[in-house]
Amino acid sequence: MPPEFSVVVPVYNEAGFLPRALPALIGAMDSLDRSYEILIVENGSTDGSAAIATSVAGDSPVSVLSLRMADYGGAMHHGFTESTGDWVVNFDIDYFSAEFLRKVLESEDFDIVIGSKRDPGSEDRRPMIRRLATLVFNLLLRTILGSRVSDTHGMKAFRRGLVDDLAPLVVSRKDLYDTELVIRAERAGYKITEVPVIVEELRTARSSLVKRVPRTIAGLFRIRKLLKSGGWPGT
Repeated sequence: MPPEFSVVVPVYNEAGFLPRALPALIGAMDSLDRSYEILIVENGSTDGSAAIATSVAGDSPVSVLSLRMADYGGAMHHGFTESTGDWVVNFDIDYFSAEFLRKVLESEDFDIVIGSKRDPGSEDRRPMIRRLATLVFNLLLRTILGSRVSDTHGMKAFRRGLVDDLAPLVVSRKDLYDTELVIRAERAGYKITEVPVIVEELRTARSSLVKRVPRTIAGLFRIRKLLKSGGWPGT
């Protein structure tokens, strides 16, 4: 039988962090007492991350997949299409939560569960500049794409049927694979709920906001162009 949860974790040059983070993730999953698989999708690493992940995982239900190119969205897409679980979960190696998955188990009537950093009940412990970036992204998401969700970056869980139907259609990579998947689901009428989370990353963020912001804005406009041009198959 397929596991209840497939956890997809893109990884890039994390050899020094995996020995700490992967056992913590495995421990969090074990605490649920539910069947699961973890898919570590190493993409373009040059530090032996895949070998380290394999060694650290031991006999745990962890699969290590490798891609040649460094591409967060491409790694997520590969993990989603290779997953087998009833719920497909997007975690980062420095940001995951068993409590979020408990809320997923309570969300029987929904197809996507989003751990929203913008939910009024959430506690965001990140630096102010990171919180401001999330606010700006949310405003752009609503303004450019007309979305009603408050957050598409972070922890999310998708039902198997939705992943099978929509994931192969997503064309965005890099930072916006999950955003496009959520927008496709929203426009296709899938049921989405957002739940509060405690946002506390296990280390200082490695990605550069200066580089990500213009790339993200351009990506949102590309998604909007798909909508307007009719290049939006499956909806």
